[in-house]
Amino acid sequence: MKSEEQGRAKRLDANALRGLAHPLRVRILEILRSDGPSTATRLAKLLGEDSGNVSWHLRQLGEHGFAAEDVDRGTRRERWWVALHDYTAVDTDAFLDDTDLQGLLAILKNEVLQQQFRRAAGFLAQDWPSEWNEAAGMGYWKLRLNPTELTALRDELLGLLDRYDALCQDTARQDTSSEVVFQFQAFPRKNER
Repeated sequence: MKSEEQGRAKRLDANALRGLAHPLRVRILEILRSDGPSTATRLAKLLGEDSGNVSWHLRQLGEHGFAAEDVDRGTRRERWWVALHDYTAVDTDAFLDDTDLQGLLAILKNEVLQQQFRRAAGFLAQDWPSEWNEAAGMGYWKLRLNPTELTALRDELLGLLDRYDALCQDTARQDTSSEVVFQFQAFPRKNER
């Protein structure tokens, strides 16, 4: 159920931030984006939540343009929901002048970081063939960069990811590939000395 207003990214403005900055909504949206359409009942079971509460949060995601009811899939009793975008684009500078929005942005970023941890921990807890275990990687690098260099590094990585994302469109690769999650964080670190 994709429409013209749906694109790859949902650009976060103040209203959208207010609608998304709740840990459960971030988790619901992640599941819809990763696993596809679902119902409030299915999401509630997966998240260990009450289905009425999940249904309310789904409606909030809908009101703020993150999700929509999949009318082609549901019935009057069973409402299916679908994510409208693949990811959320955030321009943090747009929220610097409003302390309330900064607090909401902190909630959102914290939950996204928690999701990234849960995904990595989930991978470690699963049994994968050795070729996938060897292909996967985790680690960190300590670099000495200025803000301009860090921006350039981030942009180069995003360009590289865009090229690999284009491979996903090749349906001939479906039998030999698996969905892969690429996560990264890049931020300055204060010296503890």
